[in-house]
Amino acid sequence: MKVLIKIVVLAIVFGSVYSCQKKTRPNYQFMPNMYEPVGYETYGEYDVFPGEQSAMLPADGTIARGFSLYDYENTNEAYEMAKVELKNPLDSTQIDMARGKELYEIYCGICHGNKGDGQGNLVKREKILGVPSYDDEGRAITEGSIYHVIYYGRNAMGSYAAQLNEEERWQVTAYVLQLKEDLK
Repeated sequence: MKVLIKIVVLAIVFGSVYSCQKKTRPNYQFMPNMYEPVGYETYGEYDVFPGEQSAMLPADGTIARGFSLYDYENTNEAYEMAKVELKNPLDSTQIDMARGKELYEIYCGICHGNKGDGQGNLVKREKILGVPSYDDEGRAITEGSIYHVIYYGRNAMGSYAAQLNEEERWQVTAYVLQLKEDLK
């Protein structure tokens, strides 16, 4: 009798599992939106917000998190303006020369040299040429020109705006000015 009950239970379980499978149509989905999501493009036009298309756009006058406005363009004229007008917004208590040195050695020292003498490893190996020393007579660098060059790059140097945030760029700028003074 026990064997018969086990066979019947096994047949019911097997029959119910097999009966749920039908090759001619897909199985039932309890939450189809999870299996087939609707993708929205950020600036697309949809019926989700009828008559309120601006709901998908950022608010006017907003700036992305972690960014600030930089008023100078990537032109020679703007470089000269930044050289004269742009000043470090960090006061002396906010400038950390140890952090500036660390960032300088990571991002700048490979070309400019850890002492600012233009003799980094890439220059010594002749991979790049023409990196001047910070103490060259014809080279009048200011904190505005240093920041602008870090932000946009200049000549063979590329931009480091993606690698260094605004505060870090100013830390490196202060450290470069210190290197310039040390080379005199």
